[in-house]
Amino acid sequence: MNFADRVTITVENHVAHVLLDRADKLNALDDAMFGAIVDAGHALFDLGGVRAVVLSGAGRAFCAGLDLASMGNTDRWKEGSLVDRTHGNANRAQEAAMVWRKLPMPVIAAVHGVCFGGGLQVASGADIRIVAPDARLAVMEVKWGLVPDMAGYALWRGNVRDDVLRELTYTHREFGGEEAVRLGFATHAAADPLGSALALAHTIAGKSPHAVRAAKQLSNRVPDLPESDVLLAESVAQQELMYSPNQREAVLAGLQKRAADFIDP
Repeated sequence: MNFADRVTITVENHVAHVLLDRADKLNALDDAMFGAIVDAGHALFDLGGVRAVVLSGAGRAFCAGLDLASMGNTDRWKEGSLVDRTHGNANRAQEAAMVWRKLPMPVIAAVHGVCFGGGLQVASGADIRIVAPDARLAVMEVKWGLVPDMAGYALWRGNVRDDVLRELTYTHREFGGEEAVRLGFATHAAADPLGSALALAHTIAGKSPHAVRAAKQLSNRVPDLPESDVLLAESVAQQELMYSPNQREAVLAGLQKRAADFIDP
């Protein structure tokens, strides 16, 4: 599947690989790129059999952030304001990051090269981020007189310590992959982030898709819920899974020491 010659999706063994494919511009975000990322993410909602997603960038970078050539294009705001909620709780730029968190299946970002500004926020929409040690990351917006506004503040909550985020936002200091792990922007560092992400995605794809989706839904919900609501949400999710066909198959496959044959949602 191809979206505006900017993003492609390929599927193999229940894993979808979403490739930001504007390598000549380091996958920078222009108007067409925003649209393609959102469209690709939304297409996955209806793509049957996908149990995990890997998000990566073609060429030398994951995503260099906003295409500077588009910064002066004031025409793009003629049809609406940033405060307009065009995609549920988000505007289109925010949806380019939030769509990965909204998807029912886990998303793993494989980050290499530069991952600046909006690119860092797109990667942050993933459930898990695997980053090359020599990757270059930055919360870049203040450099251009702006603030992070592509869902970064929502997505970094609980991962990045408040004072650390303030320092990096105020200064737009670059940091590498190993530091990104220490600071909470990344999950793991790996010399081959794409290979590691694909391997992890295939491991996840071998688990009960109903259980994995329920776990992601809980993970998305619990940070904003009171303790009593978290306890109830766990119980509701568990009750829906218990004795379901995939739950029975998970137990049988484990007992019989064989690969499970799960039914997709």
